[in-house]
Amino acid sequence: MSSTRTTGRVAAIGAAAVLTGLALPGSASAHVSLSADTTAAGSYAVLTVAVPHGCDGSPTTGVAVRLPAGINTVTPTVHPGWTVAERSEQLPEPVTTAHGTVLTERVSEVVWTARTPLAEGLRDTLSLQVPLPEDAAGRTLVFPTVQTCAEGETAWTQVAAEGQDPETLERPAPAVTVTAAVGGHGHGTAAAAPAGLADGAVASASLTAGAGRSAADLGGLVMGALGLAAGLTALARTRPAPTRPDRG
Repeated sequence: MSSTRTTGRVAAIGAAAVLTGLALPGSASAHVSLSADTTAAGSYAVLTVAVPHGCDGSPTTGVAVRLPAGINTVTPTVHPGWTVAERSEQLPEPVTTAHGTVLTERVSEVVWTARTPLAEGLRDTLSLQVPLPEDAAGRTLVFPTVQTCAEGETAWTQVAAEGQDPETLERPAPAVTVTAAVGGHGHGTAAAAPAGLADGAVASASLTAGAGRSAADLGGLVMGALGLAAGLTALARTRPAPTRPDRG
Protein backbone atom coordinates (compact mmCIF):
# COMPACT_ATOMS: atom_id res chain seq x y z
CA MET A 1 0.00 0.00 0.00
CA SER A 2 1.43 3.38 -0.94
CA SER A 3 2.20 6.01 1.68
CA THR A 4 -0.35 8.32 0.03
CA ARG A 5 -3.19 5.82 0.47
CA THR A 6 -2.13 5.10 4.07
CA THR A 7 -2.08 8.79 4.88
CA GLY A 8 -5.54 9.20 3.33
CA ARG A 9 -7.01 6.37 5.41
CA VAL A 10 -5.49 7.67 8.62
CA ALA A 11 -6.88 11.13 7.89
CA ALA A 12 -10.34 9.69 7.18
CA ILE A 13 -10.32 7.68 10.43
CA GLY A 14 -9.18 10.76 12.37
CA ALA A 15 -11.93 12.88 10.83
CA ALA A 16 -14.56 10.26 11.67
CA ALA A 17 -13.34 10.12 15.27
CA VAL A 18 -13.56 13.88 15.57
CA LEU A 19 -17.08 13.92 14.15
CA THR A 20 -18.12 11.12 16.52
CA GLY A 21 -16.66 13.00 19.48
CA LEU A 22 -18.57 16.11 18.50
CA ALA A 23 -21.81 14.24 17.98
CA LEU A 24 -21.88 12.30 21.25
CA PRO A 25 -22.42 15.27 23.59
CA GLY A 26 -25.20 16.57 21.34
CA SER A 27 -27.99 14.50 22.87
CA ALA A 28 -26.89 15.24 26.42
CA SER A 29 -26.72 18.96 25.74
CA ALA A 30 -30.49 18.95 25.15
CA HIS A 31 -31.08 17.81 28.73
CA VAL A 32 -31.14 19.83 31.93
CA SER A 33 -27.72 18.75 33.21
CA LEU A 34 -25.52 19.07 36.28
CA SER A 35 -21.77 19.60 36.66
CA ALA A 36 -19.60 19.76 39.79
CA ASP A 37 -16.38 21.61 40.54
CA THR A 38 -15.32 18.67 42.73
CA THR A 39 -16.68 15.17 43.32
CA ALA A 40 -14.51 14.15 46.29
CA ALA A 41 -16.38 12.55 49.18
CA GLY A 42 -16.62 14.84 52.20
CA SER A 43 -15.84 17.96 50.16
CA TYR A 44 -17.99 21.02 49.57
CA ALA A 45 -19.02 20.88 45.93
CA VAL A 46 -20.48 23.66 43.82
CA LEU A 47 -23.09 22.06 41.58
CA THR A 48 -24.18 23.92 38.45
CA VAL A 49 -27.51 23.14 36.82
CA ALA A 50 -27.72 24.08 33.14
CA VAL A 51 -31.09 24.91 31.57
CA PRO A 52 -30.59 24.78 27.78
CA HIS A 53 -34.14 25.25 26.51
CA GLY A 54 -37.79 25.66 27.44
CA CYS A 55 -40.67 23.16 27.45
CA ASP A 56 -41.57 22.42 23.85
CA GLY A 57 -40.85 26.02 22.94
CA SER A 58 -42.47 27.57 26.03
CA PRO A 59 -40.19 29.85 28.13
CA THR A 60 -38.88 28.57 31.47
CA THR A 61 -40.33 30.18 34.60
CA GLY A 62 -38.98 27.98 37.37
CA VAL A 63 -36.50 25.22 38.25
CA ALA A 64 -36.84 23.00 41.33
CA VAL A 65 -33.92 20.73 42.32
CA ARG A 66 -34.52 17.90 44.80
CA LEU A 67 -31.56 17.04 47.06
CA PRO A 68 -30.77 13.33 47.59
CA ALA A 69 -30.81 11.74 51.03
CA GLY A 70 -27.56 12.30 52.90
CA ILE A 71 -27.26 15.94 51.85
CA ASN A 72 -28.84 17.91 54.67
CA THR A 73 -27.62 21.47 54.07
CA VAL A 74 -27.24 23.64 50.99
CA THR A 75 -26.10 27.14 50.07
CA PRO A 76 -27.76 28.38 46.87
CA THR A 77 -25.83 30.89 44.75
CA VAL A 78 -27.52 34.25 44.22
CA HIS A 79 -28.56 34.85 40.61
CA PRO A 80 -29.75 38.34 39.60
CA GLY A 81 -32.27 36.93 37.13
CA TRP A 82 -33.92 34.55 39.59
CA THR A 83 -35.35 34.47 43.10
CA VAL A 84 -34.51 31.43 45.20
CA ALA A 85 -36.30 29.60 48.00
CA GLU A 86 -35.67 26.48 50.06
CA ARG A 87 -38.10 23.77 51.09
CA SER A 88 -37.41 21.68 54.19
CA GLU A 89 -38.53 18.34 55.59
CA GLN A 90 -38.17 16.58 58.94
CA LEU A 91 -35.37 14.08 59.29
CA PRO A 92 -36.28 10.56 60.54
CA GLU A 93 -33.77 11.12 63.34
CA PRO A 94 -31.43 13.98 64.34
CA VAL A 95 -28.15 14.29 62.41
CA THR A 96 -24.94 15.89 63.67
CA THR A 97 -22.96 17.78 61.04
CA ALA A 98 -19.15 17.85 60.75
CA HIS A 99 -19.22 21.17 62.62
CA GLY A 100 -21.16 19.73 65.55
CA THR A 101 -24.56 21.21 64.67
CA VAL A 102 -27.53 18.95 65.41
CA LEU A 103 -30.16 18.98 62.66
CA THR A 104 -33.74 17.79 63.05
CA GLU A 105 -34.75 18.82 59.53
CA ARG A 106 -32.98 19.24 56.24
CA VAL A 107 -33.31 21.35 53.11
CA SER A 108 -34.88 18.93 50.66
CA GLU A 109 -35.41 21.16 47.64
CA VAL A 110 -34.15 24.40 46.14
CA VAL A 111 -36.54 26.33 43.92
CA TRP A 112 -35.54 29.14 41.54
CA THR A 113 -38.19 31.40 39.99
CA ALA A 114 -37.30 33.50 36.94
CA ARG A 115 -37.84 37.24 37.32
CA THR A 116 -38.35 37.26 33.56
CA PRO A 117 -39.18 33.96 31.82
CA LEU A 118 -36.15 32.40 30.12
CA ALA A 119 -37.06 32.38 26.44
CA GLU A 120 -36.70 29.32 24.23
CA GLY A 121 -33.32 29.39 22.52
CA LEU A 122 -31.57 30.96 25.52
CA ARG A 123 -29.48 29.08 28.08
CA ASP A 124 -28.87 29.83 31.74
CA THR A 125 -27.14 28.19 34.72
CA LEU A 126 -28.04 28.01 38.40
CA SER A 127 -25.69 26.80 41.13
CA LEU A 128 -25.65 25.67 44.74
CA GLN A 129 -23.02 24.44 47.18
CA VAL A 130 -23.54 21.18 49.07
CA PRO A 131 -21.41 18.95 51.32
CA LEU A 132 -20.91 15.59 49.63
CA PRO A 133 -21.33 12.76 52.20
CA GLU A 134 -18.05 11.33 53.45
CA ASP A 135 -19.33 7.78 52.98
CA ALA A 136 -20.61 8.31 49.43
CA ALA A 137 -17.46 7.47 47.44
CA GLY A 138 -18.39 5.34 44.44
CA ARG A 139 -22.09 6.22 44.62
CA THR A 140 -24.08 8.24 42.12
CA LEU A 141 -26.19 10.96 43.73
CA VAL A 142 -29.32 11.86 41.81
CA PHE A 143 -30.86 15.34 41.82
CA PRO A 144 -34.37 15.07 40.30
CA THR A 145 -35.24 18.39 38.69
CA VAL A 146 -38.56 19.82 37.54
CA GLN A 147 -38.50 22.58 34.94
CA THR A 148 -41.65 24.72 35.00
CA CYS A 149 -42.59 26.75 31.94
CA ALA A 150 -45.21 29.30 30.98
CA GLU A 151 -47.07 26.39 29.43
CA GLY A 152 -46.50 22.98 30.98
CA GLU A 153 -43.42 21.54 32.69
CA THR A 154 -40.70 18.97 32.10
CA ALA A 155 -39.74 16.50 34.85
CA TRP A 156 -36.08 15.52 34.59
CA THR A 157 -36.51 12.66 37.05
CA GLN A 158 -35.79 9.41 35.21
CA VAL A 159 -33.13 7.16 36.76
CA ALA A 160 -31.43 4.37 34.84
CA ALA A 161 -32.15 0.86 36.05
CA GLU A 162 -29.34 -1.55 36.92
CA GLY A 163 -27.33 -2.13 33.75
CA GLN A 164 -29.30 0.41 31.71
CA ASP A 165 -27.48 3.05 29.68
CA PRO A 166 -28.49 6.50 31.03
CA GLU A 167 -28.16 7.85 27.48
CA THR A 168 -31.27 5.89 26.52
CA LEU A 169 -33.43 7.87 28.97
CA GLU A 170 -35.63 10.57 27.48
CA ARG A 171 -35.60 12.82 30.55
CA PRO A 172 -32.74 11.70 32.83
CA ALA A 173 -32.38 13.21 36.29
CA PRO A 174 -29.16 15.24 36.75
CA ALA A 175 -26.61 13.24 38.74
CA VAL A 176 -23.03 13.27 40.01
CA THR A 177 -20.82 10.29 40.86
CA VAL A 178 -18.84 10.80 44.07
CA THR A 179 -15.15 9.91 44.05
CA ALA A 180 -12.74 9.06 46.86
CA ALA A 181 -11.80 11.73 49.39
CA VAL A 182 -8.70 13.76 48.54
CA GLY A 183 -5.70 13.88 50.87
CA GLY A 184 -7.21 11.51 53.41
CA HIS A 185 -9.73 14.10 54.60
CA GLY A 186 -12.96 14.84 52.86
CA HIS A 187 -12.95 18.55 53.59
CA GLY A 188 -9.51 19.07 52.06
CA THR A 189 -8.23 22.64 52.39
CA ALA A 190 -11.65 23.93 53.37
CA ALA A 191 -11.36 22.23 56.79
CA ALA A 192 -8.26 24.24 57.61
CA ALA A 193 -9.66 27.50 56.30
CA PRO A 194 -9.86 30.48 58.68
CA ALA A 195 -13.43 31.36 59.61
CA GLY A 196 -15.08 33.80 57.26
CA LEU A 197 -12.92 33.06 54.23
CA ALA A 198 -14.42 31.56 51.11
CA ASP A 199 -12.71 28.63 49.39
CA GLY A 200 -11.31 30.87 46.65
CA ALA A 201 -9.99 33.36 49.20
CA VAL A 202 -8.31 30.54 51.13
CA ALA A 203 -6.60 29.27 47.99
CA SER A 204 -5.49 32.80 47.12
CA ALA A 205 -4.22 33.40 50.64
CA SER A 206 -2.28 30.12 50.59
CA LEU A 207 -0.66 30.94 47.26
CA THR A 208 0.20 34.46 48.43
CA ALA A 209 1.69 33.15 51.65
CA GLY A 210 3.75 30.58 49.73
CA ALA A 211 5.00 33.27 47.36
CA GLY A 212 5.89 35.46 50.32
CA ARG A 213 7.89 32.71 51.97
CA SER A 214 9.74 31.98 48.72
CA ALA A 215 10.60 35.66 48.28
CA ALA A 216 11.76 35.90 51.88
CA ASP A 217 13.97 32.81 51.53
CA LEU A 218 15.53 34.17 48.33
CA GLY A 219 16.08 37.54 49.94
CA GLY A 220 17.80 35.89 52.90
CA LEU A 221 20.15 33.97 50.64
CA VAL A 222 21.04 37.10 48.70
CA MET A 223 21.69 39.10 51.87
CA GLY A 224 23.79 36.27 53.28
CA ALA A 225 25.89 36.11 50.13
CA LEU A 226 26.42 39.89 50.17
CA GLY A 227 27.42 39.76 53.82
CA LEU A 228 29.93 36.99 53.18
CA ALA A 229 31.45 38.94 50.28
CA ALA A 230 31.73 42.08 52.42
CA GLY A 231 33.42 40.09 55.22
CA LEU A 232 35.99 38.59 52.88
CA THR A 233 36.74 42.02 51.39
CA ALA A 234 37.27 43.52 54.84
CA LEU A 235 39.50 40.62 55.86
CA ALA A 236 41.64 41.09 52.75
CA ARG A 237 42.08 44.79 53.47
CA THR A 238 43.07 44.32 57.11
CA ARG A 239 45.51 41.43 56.54
CA PRO A 240 49.16 42.72 56.75
CA ALA A 241 51.16 42.67 53.53
CA PRO A 242 53.65 39.80 53.27
CA THR A 243 57.23 40.70 54.32
CA ARG A 244 59.70 40.79 51.47
CA PRO A 245 63.06 39.06 52.05
CA ASP A 246 66.01 41.41 52.58
CA ARG A 247 68.27 41.30 49.55
CA GLY A 248 70.89 43.52 51.15
